[in-house]
Amino acid sequence: MSLRKGEETALGLKELSFEQNKMLKFKKENNRDIPHLTTDFWTEGDFTLDDKIDDTEEETQLEKEVDRMLYNDDELAGTLGFGDNFEHMHLREQEDYEQLMGEMMENAANQDHVADQIFNGVSMTSPAAEWFPWESKTMFILNVLDTMPRMRISDNLMKMIIWAFRECGVTNTPSFYALRKAQTDLRKSQGVPSIECKSVQGKVFYINDPRTIIAHDWANPSIRKHIHVYPEIPADGIIREVWHAGKWRKDLDLDVLSPMCDSENGSHYYVFELTRLCDGTFVIPLRWVVSKGTVHADAFVVTVSDGVGHIDNSKAILISTQDLNGNYLDLQHENLLPKSWTDSSMQTGYVGRMPNQYRQIAGGDPLYTSFIDFFGDDVSGNRSKSWNKHNNSYITHRNLPRKLLQQEFHIHLISTSQHATIPEQYADIKKVIEETHENPVRVIDENGLATRFMIQAHADPSDNPAQSEVASHIGVKGNHPCRKCGAGGSELEKSTDDGFHAMFLPGIARNRNDMKSELEAQVKLSCRGIVSHIEQRQTGTGTKDAYTQYWIDEIINRYKAMRTLDPSLTRNEIQAKLLEWVAANSEKFYSAFLTTKGFDPAKDTPVEILHTILLGVLKYIWYYSHSKWKPAQKQLYTHRLQATNIQGLSINPIRAEYIMNYANSLVGRQLKTIIQTALFHVYDLVDETHFLAWKAIGSLAALLWHIEIEDMDQYCNDVAIAAANVQDAFALIDPTKIIRKVKIHLLAHLPEDIRAFGPLLGVITESFESYNAVFRFCSVLSNHLAPSRDIARQTADQESMKNRLTGGRWQNTQSGEWMSAGKALQGFMNTQPVLQAMLGWSDHRTPQSGSVVKLPVGKPNAGTREIQLIETNAKLAINKNQFNLTSTWIKCKSVIAASSDACGIGAWVFFRSPINEKTLIGRINNILTNEKENIVILEEFEVSSARDIFFDLPYLYRRQGEVSFIIAPSANISFIQNVQHDCRTGKCAATGTRNRKQERQESGVIENFIEHTSDDRFLINLNAFHNAHLVRQVLPCELTKPIPIFADRRSEHNKIAQDLRRNLGKQKEDTTKKWQETQEKKRKALEASDEEPEGVEEEKGTVARKKITKRARRQT
Repeated sequence: MSLRKGEETALGLKELSFEQNKMLKFKKENNRDIPHLTTDFWTEGDFTLDDKIDDTEEETQLEKEVDRMLYNDDELAGTLGFGDNFEHMHLREQEDYEQLMGEMMENAANQDHVADQIFNGVSMTSPAAEWFPWESKTMFILNVLDTMPRMRISDNLMKMIIWAFRECGVTNTPSFYALRKAQTDLRKSQGVPSIECKSVQGKVFYINDPRTIIAHDWANPSIRKHIHVYPEIPADGIIREVWHAGKWRKDLDLDVLSPMCDSENGSHYYVFELTRLCDGTFVIPLRWVVSKGTVHADAFVVTVSDGVGHIDNSKAILISTQDLNGNYLDLQHENLLPKSWTDSSMQTGYVGRMPNQYRQIAGGDPLYTSFIDFFGDDVSGNRSKSWNKHNNSYITHRNLPRKLLQQEFHIHLISTSQHATIPEQYADIKKVIEETHENPVRVIDENGLATRFMIQAHADPSDNPAQSEVASHIGVKGNHPCRKCGAGGSELEKSTDDGFHAMFLPGIARNRNDMKSELEAQVKLSCRGIVSHIEQRQTGTGTKDAYTQYWIDEIINRYKAMRTLDPSLTRNEIQAKLLEWVAANSEKFYSAFLTTKGFDPAKDTPVEILHTILLGVLKYIWYYSHSKWKPAQKQLYTHRLQATNIQGLSINPIRAEYIMNYANSLVGRQLKTIIQTALFHVYDLVDETHFLAWKAIGSLAALLWHIEIEDMDQYCNDVAIAAANVQDAFALIDPTKIIRKVKIHLLAHLPEDIRAFGPLLGVITESFESYNAVFRFCSVLSNHLAPSRDIARQTADQESMKNRLTGGRWQNTQSGEWMSAGKALQGFMNTQPVLQAMLGWSDHRTPQSGSVVKLPVGKPNAGTREIQLIETNAKLAINKNQFNLTSTWIKCKSVIAASSDACGIGAWVFFRSPINEKTLIGRINNILTNEKENIVILEEFEVSSARDIFFDLPYLYRRQGEVSFIIAPSANISFIQNVQHDCRTGKCAATGTRNRKQERQESGVIENFIEHTSDDRFLINLNAFHNAHLVRQVLPCELTKPIPIFADRRSEHNKIAQDLRRNLGKQKEDTTKKWQETQEKKRKALEASDEEPEGVEEEKGTVARKKITKRARRQT
């Protein structure tokens, strides 16, 4: 390469006096020569590039010069804050210098292959390389560190890591610039595109392309196998996933479901097309559905007589795709299509849809629908308490099972903005969604087979305020506070007998057509320029859309401006002009949620149990209870909570003192602890009515945390009764909560959402709320100048990293070729549990039922692991004769139940009796293995035939008061169950004393703890979330189903409404009286101020007299 003076422009070098001054300052402070940025750089430097560099000596010299420029130990010491010549150099100055050096290195590297090797490391490898798409394992490791979702690394820290790698002699360590350049190249060619958007309101933000994100799932073998594309009828009848529930099976618009079925012989069958069965019958498939592991279809029978076709749409039949024997194209080729159709068939609309429009769009590839759940939330971008609001939009791939969607790995941040609202962001996301219906995304799998998919919005499981915004709802403080129905009215109306009772029930359902019609009426009304009329209408209907409100305000401002500019215009003339403008721009005025096909904002915003139950009704009763406790009562509750048996609760160790000390600031995981255990701790700390509410909320919460539903009708009936009990309990405590707290009313909508979506755990927001921490890490390390773009790029890099690490494929945007990671990379994550945890990934490997975990060897105080059976309580077992009591066994730590629970010593479990095969309950006394078989020694208990009268829970007792043991094979353990000691009956108190441990050692401080007085009576905790569905399967229904509080709800509600009206009247009287007293005090103060106050200092007297005079004049 030859470089002469004057050619620096060709290299892209710039003369910037600001940077030159920085360089000179750096030179002065560090007493070292820095090459100039002008042509003197090439003439005055210690090296020259006038001739082509060929020999090793010159290459070595060049490397030394670059190292001297980039890496200097004295400079490093100064940056760290020590060293002899440290002059408090600012970090910004150093970054400016490194940016200039990077620019010079890039331009030099572009012109010379040796410089490229030095500056950028090894060149980009081929797809066959071991660590493709990275150049080396070192580059790969650095990139992984740089894209960890919950371990974000700043530029300075990354530079220190690179420096440490080099100092440790790690081979192929790239420079910081080379790493960033490689990341940029990968983002451009193989990453998730970040699309710049501009809302109709002029707000700029960025979105990560959801097409690429969903394509990662389709192109990833480890994820694609979990994708479900059709509604399913479960073989065992148990509802576990959303595709088992009513929305997919019955309610969804047929046009948005997956339109085709790919048969085994390669034929593609589409809905709404004439199809032939093996027996010659003609049908029109309407909806593909999986039944008993085979794809079926709901279909209408078609008869053809003399070339005239007739569609019998009176009843749909279920056909198997194995019986299909000719699609529409086959019939067309065989000239078997009807020549004409009957009039009734034409009216069905199916004839005009043949062939299906998606057949041509698919281009011969299989075509499916991918549903997404959209979640919007306002989140602070700061880790401090300083509020830095960002509107965040997330999605999940709804075609995946719940166990995957609850992993952080499958939460995708699509967009964030400090300016654009959630509806504004969704408007551009909707454009991308609709584009996939015209140009479906094409994916090539590892076998070279092509698949296309379309994206469709499914549900919005946001919190209540965000769901109200999505549903064009005025909000929870409106007269009509429910986004799902029209329940409500003024406070006076809601306090009547009919109005009060109506708040306990679902009202007339809202729907998107009615909402859009109402908003259109409000827009037209705004053309009159009268704000009060619009506000009255919004208050009266409960429909108010923040997105549309922007345009309503704009129209009113236009009205005022037109009146001002041309006073001669009449109101009707201005209104006519505005209506004309509205008609020309109507597509801008309404939220994209209202125009999304297959999505109803009122129906598809399910009741979210985290915010409605834990952060709603539970917090109400928790505050009612603890706020009235005296210090002694709080201490007693703390002792009881700390003594809780947590085996079978799936919660973290309880910190009772923390929960009590910060009772008003608890989060979801702490509230989960309270709701599952409070019944056993507050029984004598609250009055009867409050305890009734605790029992009702505990029962409802446990039902809602079911992960599967065996009998939908029975389950929904139980939920309805439990929800009604919670409402009625609050009505007894404080009836104003019924008319003022919409979360209590929303409980009435639980059954309808369960029927539509299945277990509500599938649409819980817990995973999204947790992912806010990932966003916050990205926000803290963003440039804060373009946060939407910067955060979008960071999360896009994380998406690409996750896809490559899990064996996914991607399309090179430059060549169009589908690629996969190198061999070394594809299996890397499988052997890295730490990396899996950091990425929020789990492969859900189910442990073998009946397997055991042995006690560790060599642990202090562990004792011997081997023991003879006669040395255990096996000698007391009722089936001891089946075993050799002198045999030697190895002690074990835990056993895996059939439910995959790890059950340790002391755990309560349901198990299958080895004697009569009945399901029993017992407490694990010992777990043993002899390498050939695993056994569990259990202490047997009996389940009561009736509930405990006080707790309404089944209780356990010893048979005839005797201690009984049984030996069961480990494979007989069914599941773990939480059981609590009946301290109320046993009158247990905090009489025990012990040394309090602090910093994992005894502190010498004595504390009290609960001592159980007996070991004979226990309560089955039906409020426990874990295995709540299993315990209700093994226990009789009369022990578990909720019992209504009121036999006649309406009459009881009328009585409560009467008290409510009396209380509201008294509150109004008290408010009026207080206002009058305040006015009287003010009047007397003014009268007393007529005289000059004595003793007032001269400098204050003038000010006081002015104030008094002003008040007197105002009074006069």
